[in-house]
Amino acid sequence: MMRFQAVTSPHVLLETSVGQVMRRVLYAMLPGIAALVWFFGWGVLVNLVIATAVALVAEAAMLAARGKPLAPLGDSSAVVTAWLLAVALPPLAPWWLTTIGVLSAIVVAKHLYGGLGYNPFNPAMVGYVVLLISFPREMSTWLIPRGVGQAHALTLAETLRAIFVSTPVVDALTGATPLDVLRTKMGLGFSVAEIRNSPVFGLVSGHGWEWAVLGFLAGGLWLIYTRAADWRIPTGMLGGLALISTVFYLINPQKYAPPWFHLWSGAAIFGAFFIATDPVTASATPRGRLIYGAGIGVLVYIIRAFGGYPDGVAFSVLLMNIAAPTIDLYTPPRVFGARRG
Repeated sequence: MMRFQAVTSPHVLLETSVGQVMRRVLYAMLPGIAALVWFFGWGVLVNLVIATAVALVAEAAMLAARGKPLAPLGDSSAVVTAWLLAVALPPLAPWWLTTIGVLSAIVVAKHLYGGLGYNPFNPAMVGYVVLLISFPREMSTWLIPRGVGQAHALTLAETLRAIFVSTPVVDALTGATPLDVLRTKMGLGFSVAEIRNSPVFGLVSGHGWEWAVLGFLAGGLWLIYTRAADWRIPTGMLGGLALISTVFYLINPQKYAPPWFHLWSGAAIFGAFFIATDPVTASATPRGRLIYGAGIGVLVYIIRAFGGYPDGVAFSVLLMNIAAPTIDLYTPPRVFGARRG
């Protein structure tokens, strides 16, 4: 009689591994990154290289210190964290700023909590918030995108000097982000329509930023198509942001920007598809993911419109990371075979 060795369930193997999912995230970011490089220059790529190198070294050091094998280096999770943080930094961010942010993400937010799968907060957003609170001046100066005024792309040599030697850059080449401009001028009494006439704005949001957002949107939709990300979280986040921004826009369109501007500005699209969808720190239940995403969207608008920062994606994600376990507790899926209600 032939015997078959039976092992415990589940018997259906997953088609994808952690490494495959992480690499899909990296591939999906490429269109948006390409647009950022075109409009903001070599600094975007330099940030990515610095962040990736620091992340891999920090990951290896922490694994060795904890007595763990170095195999997790191959799952690309540290590289994903590095890229998520790097694309959010100004193109001419000094090398030490990128290093501090990545170390905060990998060492503090990830490994001090037990490593991948145990961290309660999104590591990249922890690193970003550390930098934003500690170094607000360095985090608020961006290059003026290609095609606006007298702005021109810096050469690779000029970029490297600015990043590694802190060579001053001509003021005419740097400026605030569109959300910064909107917030500052609204504080001075300008209407939204008057502010939008500035050359820094394009058809929908900031000049140049629009194409980067389009690239990240395309990559995000591909992640959903390949099931590397759940559609519920981006839908909830963008839906929540659209709903609350529409309400305030209808109340006073001269004081509050239209919903399409909020959806297409800052890190809204990028955060919805690449940050909020982190499977470790997000809600895990189907209904919970919609609520989790909607909570992030509402908080983003509240911080943008009434808070102390022009964009609030990082803070909103971290706040909802705290709420995720409670959301899951009250939104369990129906057990198969159980009665409704």
